[in-house]
Amino acid sequence: MHGWPYSTIAAFAWSLVPLLTFGFAAKRVSEACNRLPIAARLALPAVFGVPYVIVSYSASDLRWDWLALYLLLPVALAALLWRAAQSDSEQKGDWRDFFVLLVLGLAVDLRWFDSAWPAHLRMLNKLVLLDSCLYGFLVIRQLTNVGFDLKLRIRDFAVGLREVLFYAPIAVPLGLALGFLHWHAALPGAGRAARVFVFTFFLIAVPEEIYFRGWIQNLLARRAGSNTSLLVTAAIFGLSHFNRRAAHFNWRYVLLAAMAGIFYGRAWRQQHRVAASAITHACVDAIWVLWLR
Repeated sequence: MHGWPYSTIAAFAWSLVPLLTFGFAAKRVSEACNRLPIAARLALPAVFGVPYVIVSYSASDLRWDWLALYLLLPVALAALLWRAAQSDSEQKGDWRDFFVLLVLGLAVDLRWFDSAWPAHLRMLNKLVLLDSCLYGFLVIRQLTNVGFDLKLRIRDFAVGLREVLFYAPIAVPLGLALGFLHWHAALPGAGRAARVFVFTFFLIAVPEEIYFRGWIQNLLARRAGSNTSLLVTAAIFGLSHFNRRAAHFNWRYVLLAAMAGIFYGRAWRQQHRVAASAITHACVDAIWVLWLR
């Protein structure tokens, strides 16, 4: 963050604190929030929109339509998930759960809100939406088996690395044969490798694994069973990469991502641990960045 304006540092801190708080103390946060009156509980997630205020105000580019969206959308998502909790106390999966996930997924994948942010700060949009849904699903909906816990265990690494070893011998030769992957001429230093892994783990793998495994696969498994939910979620994960690294439908990326999604899903469902699948995910992405892209 060397050289970043204080406003940027403040916006990232505001966005990361809820993610880390839920990762280390989700149960205590949920219990504390649920002692509030329901009106306060539903209004509270408006605070997740504050990073937009910080960034846009410091750049003298605050727009009232974006401000309304970032303050009201988290509240609307919380209200929908509260209604889902009322109508689906057995947590079989309510249409509102999937509607919230559809809106979140399309907003990120199709970059609906990216123009609200400077190009180098668009990651904040994803973090604001993630914080909003973490609050909605963990505090308001109280969805079980999400498995979001950043207190890493040895078992998380064992399961996560096992799935990397299963996936890599399939994906690397296939990716090279398709011309999607290319060997780098030089190996990276240990410091760069560590930085890439940590960045990827916290800002790419953890958010995506919460969304695809902790929420989508988790909810689908309640209706369609473990294996079907694994395959369907992997397919959705693959399709979410259709516009990555290309201006057209990138079928090679979709194929390899869908295959990866199977192994990420296997890691998650072992003990319903986002940390395990995030380790697999971060290792795969780091290998691609450091040696094969």
